[in-house]
Amino acid sequence: MALLVVTIVGALLFGVLNLQRGVYALAGVELAMGAVALALMFVVRQTPHLTRWTLAYLLPFFSALLFALATPRASPTVFVWVLLIPMISHLLLGRWLGLAMAGAFLFGAGAIYFGRFGDNPELVNTIGVANVAMSSAVILALSHVAEYTRERSERRLAEQASTDALTGLANRSHLKTVFQRELDRAERQPVPLSLILMDLDHFKRVNDRHGHEAGDAALVHVAALLRQRLRATDVACRQGGEEFAILLVDSDIDAAAGVAEALRASLGARPVRLGAAEIPLTASFGVAQLGADGHDLDRLLSAADERLFAAKARGRNCVVRQTARADSAAGTPEPTSTDGALA
Repeated sequence: MALLVVTIVGALLFGVLNLQRGVYALAGVELAMGAVALALMFVVRQTPHLTRWTLAYLLPFFSALLFALATPRASPTVFVWVLLIPMISHLLLGRWLGLAMAGAFLFGAGAIYFGRFGDNPELVNTIGVANVAMSSAVILALSHVAEYTRERSERRLAEQASTDALTGLANRSHLKTVFQRELDRAERQPVPLSLILMDLDHFKRVNDRHGHEAGDAALVHVAALLRQRLRATDVACRQGGEEFAILLVDSDIDAAAGVAEALRASLGARPVRLGAAEIPLTASFGVAQLGADGHDLDRLLSAADERLFAAKARGRNCVVRQTARADSAAGTPEPTSTDGALA
């Protein structure tokens, strides 16, 4: 927005000055660019397609600049504006698109300069050309590096905002974001979506017997296991403490229960190694499905948590996909569960 204001003010200033000098074509182009910037001020506030409108601004803006460079009566000092092209391009378009646009218009500006002053030894000599070329290259490179650094910083901040610091898994906030996206997709295309809640059994004993360092190592161990056993489309999240949530896309409750059972078995077969010690781990699981158990994340979490609690009550180290209350409502007896059994 600030750049549009500057463009409008600059277009009016130089348009009036060139009208007074009798350079009517250039004045008309400058005033037209000011009108474009004024019109864009009412668009950029609400457009969802900012990149398209940025191109709609930069293409005529840089073209007007090249037109000014090519105008015979324009002062040679107008070429100092060329040095703004790399900075503005990278600032508004990002690293690669900005580099492409800056490179194209810098080449065009160079061609115009040599076309206008190629026969003037005072303006075109080895030292002068080398200074201009090197300064342009440095500004282009610095703009590119600065944009790369900014993008990397933004990416890191976004990752930190959506990632659990200890395990590197998604956090609750990211789980909500992904769930909403998958819910929208499920509403457009009727595909199943399931949720698993996983809680490590007797985790307090690990901390009490081996220390909090061992507890942290156990959580990192579980996170690594989830990354290995889940699909790239699934989302594993640390809910807090020793509880994890897993969102399974395109998976009904039968498939989710199977995944939970595989995770339960894998966890039991792979103890945490801390120095010479091996720390066995087990976990309890509750499974819920979108639709049958609710139509929002809170209800799915509530249903899965109820089944997780039932798994703990049945002796831990098992998977529960239906509570006794749901079994009774369906008219079937409550299944019994032993360690390692899929209930």
